[in-house]
Amino acid sequence: MKDETIIVRRRKTDRKLVRVLPDGREKVLPDPGPLPRRSDAAIAAAATSDPDNKPRTPQREKKLRRIPQVRVMRKALGLTQEEFAAHFHIPLGTLRDWEQGKSKPDTCARAYLKVIARNPKAVTDALETTL
Repeated sequence: MKDETIIVRRRKTDRKLVRVLPDGREKVLPDPGPLPRRSDAAIAAAATSDPDNKPRTPQREKKLRRIPQVRVMRKALGLTQEEFAAHFHIPLGTLRDWEQGKSKPDTCARAYLKVIARNPKAVTDALETTL
């Protein structure tokens, strides 16, 4: 089977689904209509049968690690990425990677972010006294 990328989009003018052909032309796709209604039991059965996304259980939750939501924390402080990075002495590229999900903070960084989240002023004061 030949690998091929298929581009489909919804036109703004008439909201129809169209396939964008390699030469740029558009081919209107048939309207699939509304999705069929499924019972809660059918939805639960489909969810539990998915091997890639098993349901959360208390046992699985114990194994999950919480990752600080750096963007949420930064926005709550009202800082831009540049300001947050400079303020807390975090490399700007590292901060961007964390926010974009390209990388995750290591153990030390998670601890530092946890302290920043709980008391950002204390971190700022401590940084000012040591520098």
